[in-house]
Amino acid sequence: MPKLSLVKKTNLLIRTFGFKQIPLIYYSGLSVVEFDETRCVAKIPLTWRTKNHLGSMYFGALAIGADVAGGLAAFNYLLNSGKNISVVFKDVKGEFLKRPDGDVHFTCNQVRQVKEMMIRTVNSSQREEITVDIAATVPSISTDVVAKFKLTLSAKFRG
Repeated sequence: MPKLSLVKKTNLLIRTFGFKQIPLIYYSGLSVVEFDETRCVAKIPLTWRTKNHLGSMYFGALAIGADVAGGLAAFNYLLNSGKNISVVFKDVKGEFLKRPDGDVHFTCNQVRQVKEMMIRTVNSSQREEITVDIAATVPSISTDVVAKFKLTLSAKFRG
């Protein structure tokens, strides 16, 4: 049997985790379209499940996409390291620029910095934090950013 690519493996893990732990992730239909050492791109399709009353993507669905794009590097580190680290988002700031009238892609270009923060957490045994920037776009319509998010990821090594 051929090895799964990192993106396919990540999608399988996200769907399983979403189904078992955070059903809204599963329910939203989120998938990862790109994931490597520097960048993560998650996508939420615009469906009846994710639309608001105006036919664009609902605020809550946008928050799910930003959450996963910003936290996936930490989640991946946890799975691969086997370390006992608690990870939460401490705060979130969102700026909505245009109506997201199609499938939304959430891009985080700080995968390497998140991994480095997780390593610092283990080495220092102190709570570490990083603010991750997420840009949301609707590539089927335009390259313009429709929303920007800043999320503070906080991690503490539990031994």
